[in-house]
Amino acid sequence: MTKLLLSLHVLASIVAIGPITVAASMFPRFVRPAPREGGARTAAGAALLHRICRGYTVVAAAVPVLGVATGARMGVLGDAWLIASIVLTAVAAALLLLSILPAQERLLAVTDADASGDDATTGAALSPRAATDSSARLAMTTGVFNLLWATVVVLMIVRPGSTTGA
Repeated sequence: MTKLLLSLHVLASIVAIGPITVAASMFPRFVRPAPREGGARTAAGAALLHRICRGYTVVAAAVPVLGVATGARMGVLGDAWLIASIVLTAVAAALLLLSILPAQERLLAVTDADASGDDATTGAALSPRAATDSSARLAMTTGVFNLLWATVVVLMIVRPGSTTGA
């Protein structure tokens, strides 16, 4: 049963977290205001990337659930590496839910308002400079999110201090 849980945990991580990290990293580039041809395609791409992030976030909830179940079966729930991984996962989840997804929605609202020519859609329209700054902040936040997940992966592989580790 432990091998099954571990396999499901790893598969859920790859299938759910992977697309979120890639789509969230690409989003700021697609939503950044740029005076060029194909702006509608860029806005559509940003909307698609946001839907990917939002949709896979629901599936990603299985990752910590399966991880805790696996840790319980292995008897390592009290190990420092697992506790650190759980904390980093919680921070990454909070960053995604409280910062990244809302920032994507705000930038999409600005992009939609620009495309329709209606500044009143967002309530407080962002200037192109403010939208660029917001996009840059989002890119930085997404980078931190990705680094948190990379750290969790390293902790899961190396398991420092574990007697069951590599």
